[in-house]
Amino acid sequence: MSDNVSSSSHGVMSLFSRGRLTAIPRKAARREQLLGHLAETLFERDREYTEPEVNDALRTVHDDCAALRRYLVVAGLLTRSRDGSAYRRGR
Repeated sequence: MSDNVSSSSHGVMSLFSRGRLTAIPRKAARREQLLGHLAETLFERDREYTEPEVNDALRTVHDDCAALRRYLVVAGLLTRSRDGSAYRRGR
């Protein structure tokens, strides 16, 4: 599995320039790779995050933190509490 993760991480790195995401991929498979990478690198397992913390983490790579946050939740990579006040890393 680590070979798979490292090869997909390497492919994801082509989406970045100087540590910043150049664009959110339109193709679902490519976006899924990116989202997995972001979940692994920006969010710790077993830790709860507030929405501002999630936004701040996502802004380190791209200004459209709302879109990235929404994609992460829809993909199940971040889970959101019912009232929307807390997020946790999923899968």
